[in-house]
Amino acid sequence: MPRGDLDFGTLPNLWASAAERFGDAEALVDAPARFSFKELHGAVREAARAFIALGVQAGDRVAIWAPNTWEWVVALGGLHTAGAVLVPLNTRFKGPEAAYILQKSGATVLLTVTDFLGTDYVEMLAPHRAELPALQHVVVVRGHAGRGTIAWSDFIGRGQKVETDDVDARVAAVTADDVSDILFTSGTTGRPKGAMCTHSQCLRAYADWADVVGLRAGDRYLIVNPFFHAFGYKAGIVASLITGATILPHAVFDAAAVFERIPADRISMLPAPPALYQTLLHHPELDKHDMSSLRLAVTGAAVIPVELVKQMRDVLGFETVITGYGLTEACGIATMCRHDDDPETIATTSGRAIPGIEVEVVDDEGKEVVRGDAGEIVVRGYNVMLGYLDEPSETAATIDDDGWLHTGDIGVMDDRGYVKITDRKKDVFIVGGFNAYPAEIENALLAHGDIAQVAVVGIPDERLGEVGAAFVVPKPGKTIDADGLIAWCRERMANFKVPRRVEVVDSLPLNASGKVLKYQLRDQLAARAT
Repeated sequence: MPRGDLDFGTLPNLWASAAERFGDAEALVDAPARFSFKELHGAVREAARAFIALGVQAGDRVAIWAPNTWEWVVALGGLHTAGAVLVPLNTRFKGPEAAYILQKSGATVLLTVTDFLGTDYVEMLAPHRAELPALQHVVVVRGHAGRGTIAWSDFIGRGQKVETDDVDARVAAVTADDVSDILFTSGTTGRPKGAMCTHSQCLRAYADWADVVGLRAGDRYLIVNPFFHAFGYKAGIVASLITGATILPHAVFDAAAVFERIPADRISMLPAPPALYQTLLHHPELDKHDMSSLRLAVTGAAVIPVELVKQMRDVLGFETVITGYGLTEACGIATMCRHDDDPETIATTSGRAIPGIEVEVVDDEGKEVVRGDAGEIVVRGYNVMLGYLDEPSETAATIDDDGWLHTGDIGVMDDRGYVKITDRKKDVFIVGGFNAYPAEIENALLAHGDIAQVAVVGIPDERLGEVGAAFVVPKPGKTIDADGLIAWCRERMANFKVPRRVEVVDSLPLNASGKVLKYQLRDQLAARAT
């Protein structure tokens, strides 16, 4: 493993190792809160005592539904130190979406907020509490802790009655092969599935990731990617602890705010979607701000112009620009470019397999295709998830008997082993970097009492890349107002899933077996746009 002879074994050991290796260096800054690595480890142990005081047992699932803050980081370390398993929830979720994952995971504790972007998550969840018999405690990390919830300070206070020896015993009991996190991802079945990964998978993958990127002690890492995603949690928090980089959480993606933070916080590491870098380059006050601290960039999730990579190096001053490809079922990472790749390779490919991982492009029979030909991308190696939580048939459909994870993404591989993603085999579109699964959206829409049939497709959008369009067939005698239906959706699903366009139709085009011909629906919209 990179980082010399270090072998942390488990995530609780990583926190302790970071404190020992980096000591009084700055570990976490979320103004006004600041922690050295020693102080952060101390706060993590206090949080572990608090979880134990709540009755959390080894292997219990603890959910976090909150934006990027210092409390998120401390809670993460605390729950792992207590032997629990992380279940992060998307901050864009509405009550029914969050409730489903809490119910499915059997989470016993939820940490959340009541005042993020005008949203009270506790209030959103309240109508669904009867569906969550396993959920024993709700801790409010920021905001007002009302009846039936625990304020963060009270939560930490409860831990004072727990002996430090009890924490040590929990740390010693965690093994490298224990499940560390269950990250939920939707799919063609329409219901989110929980991908289970282990401590050793996470540590090995992101030690390699950090090594390829060149992250190092002293780097100041602005984590714009949400902690509920593998990129924010693993490539962010975990990679920083491995290397000694300073974690600077960024709660709301706002290009103007990021622009101000770069010189103010001397940011050196800034992963982001291409649009953020383009915003920085085109900012009218770019010349007035000192961008010289910028060193490392990691991007992807969209087509990247070659000229953008060149400008990121020449104008913004990045030493290293990396693109990559991964998915939740592969611990979030499978391929990466390398620091010495040319701009065209970085812009037009997703790199080659990370160390210890096999990546192939195969046909429908699972046989490797000729280099340069298109096929499904499959991944095999230590990073492949254990499986989907309580979904053996879904797991078997995704990981074959030879251990290959079938990604559902179509791509081509060149003679160097570099992969270019060309299409998606799964029925999915990407809205501003978030996967939106039509089957899940369709299932939600069918709960509307006036809809008989529905089909959702992705359509191009200049700002977000793609957005959803819903074709709905009303029940006999019913009428559907498009704007009203969109408003109904906004109350029940995350914003990125909400269709931006609703077409009311008499029927849907079907093939001989009754399957909706979605390409015809896309063609209809495209024809109107020309």
